[in-house]
Amino acid sequence: MSQIFPFHGLLYDQTLVGAITEVVAPPYDVIDTTGQQQLHDRHPNNIIRMELGLDQPGDGPTDNRYTRAATTLRSWITEGVLKRDAQPTIYYHTIEYRPPYAAPDAPKKLLRGFLTLVKLEALDSGHIYPHENTRAAAKTDRLNLIEACRANFSPIWSLYSDPSGTIIQLLETETTGKPAHYDFQDEAGCRERLWAVTNTSVLKQITEAMQRKPLFIADGHHRYETALNYQKLRRQQISAQAGLQPYDSVLMLLAPLEDPGLTVLPTHRVTTTPLPPLEHIKQTLAEVFEFREFPFTPSSHEQVRTQFLASLRMEGAKTPVFGLARHDDPRYITLTLKPSQRPPSTVSPRTKLDVSLLQQLIVTKLCQTQQEQEAILYTKDDLEALEWVHRGTGTGAFLLNATKVSEVQAVAAAGERMPHKSTYFYPKPLTGLVINVMDSQ
Repeated sequence: MSQIFPFHGLLYDQTLVGAITEVVAPPYDVIDTTGQQQLHDRHPNNIIRMELGLDQPGDGPTDNRYTRAATTLRSWITEGVLKRDAQPTIYYHTIEYRPPYAAPDAPKKLLRGFLTLVKLEALDSGHIYPHENTRAAAKTDRLNLIEACRANFSPIWSLYSDPSGTIIQLLETETTGKPAHYDFQDEAGCRERLWAVTNTSVLKQITEAMQRKPLFIADGHHRYETALNYQKLRRQQISAQAGLQPYDSVLMLLAPLEDPGLTVLPTHRVTTTPLPPLEHIKQTLAEVFEFREFPFTPSSHEQVRTQFLASLRMEGAKTPVFGLARHDDPRYITLTLKPSQRPPSTVSPRTKLDVSLLQQLIVTKLCQTQQEQEAILYTKDDLEALEWVHRGTGTGAFLLNATKVSEVQAVAAAGERMPHKSTYFYPKPLTGLVINVMDSQ
């Protein structure tokens, strides 16, 4: 069901650029303005110059951050800063990390996957499943970039099912005892390793095994839809050609659904517009939720906060539970969905998600206008959400538990989409480890 292709990846020549840590970057959608400038300042060959270039005074249709990215790409290839692998390759990639917000002595996890090209399929094909809604502005930006550069700098992260672990075992057997092409610690403290696998027998086995597997997009929905839009654009621009063309595939990191190294973080909501008084909130939601208060004093604040978060996680493992904090209110609140209000098993997978319940049963009732909902801030860090409320950046925080990987799979397989900002798969693959340049176009 999935068609993958080993490819001639474009990689940095570390003899010219130095440490790979100086030239890679996080995915563009998690880089703020400050981070963007810092990456530009870090190294003259940092991938940010192509992935998320800076706007300049006087930019216009023929000179802008997209055209500059294309010029930079061509220049770096000519200068040898970026070099193409000579053989068709699949890149085995592992990331060893400690989950965010885990205790310092918590065991590390190992995410395992591989970088390859994947044939583009329509999202209703039954081959590749999205799970989140997208927004038009982000897709326009990414289409401008891919049209100018004709390259994928950042992989889309997708999941496949392989309960027996056959594909990863093939890659591990092939790379055991061999030095990694990259082996470094990134800014988040993760150990990143990447091996180039060129054994034709192994590549053939992996390619054939993947043909039976649908893919579920974990991260990169905007980039995937952009790749589809670019494919359509290219087909309109040129006459029909036989066989698959370079624009018919896209760069992906593929990882097994069953990998214990997968981590999904929740995305908490922080309101910035006024919230009703707590008594009004209770009256509004009383038919649906049971409330539990965690009052604190300045001296007990940290201890009570720990108890509140522990209760949210423990109870949330059994039933939908949400956390609430309000500015200038010395109480934390848990809202537990009453048994009578739990969605029946017959409803759609999307309806049963905690993030959907939060949106429909709480957010839409307390933030009733579109303007109020668009003013909501998002963070994966529960302590950051509570701190925003404490210092007045937000008026209230709604905390939730992480969506399970199995729930994401169920929603995607049902042909449904989750609400915006529903999942945060971690750790996100870096931009610039391997680049896919679409030639002969």
